[in-house]
Amino acid sequence: MNLGQTVDTRTGPKSSRRPDHKIVALHGELDIATTPALRERLNGALTTAAGLGRRLVIDLSGVSFCDASGLAVLIGTQRRARILGTPMSLAAPQPQVLKLLHITGLDRGLTIHASLVAALHAEPSAVATRSRGAHRVVRARARV
Repeated sequence: MNLGQTVDTRTGPKSSRRPDHKIVALHGELDIATTPALRERLNGALTTAAGLGRRLVIDLSGVSFCDASGLAVLIGTQRRARILGTPMSLAAPQPQVLKLLHITGLDRGLTIHASLVAALHAEPSAVATRSRGAHRVVRARARV
């Protein structure tokens, strides 16, 4: 798996009231062989996001496969994000990853956006509410 590059970006002009985001773009397979590096990368990104008051967005558009160990890392990252008070969301999962999230019921406990653009333009209050435990998934209807 190539963990991709971590990119910081603004959601709009400086006058925008939208917060900054810490985006982690993942590529390849999230499996038992790659999860130690993934966990380390996401923990670092989460620490940075929390320290700067940013939302963490995990871009899954380049992920072709995810097993139980990959799901465990995503869940663990979400738990740490909640403890730190940092909103976290997943963006643009491929159909097979979205199906896995749905089958396991994790789509009810994670904020999932159909695209990275949708994640960046999500209302801060909706994402903040979601990170405190509301069970509402923010995503476009997808065939699963």
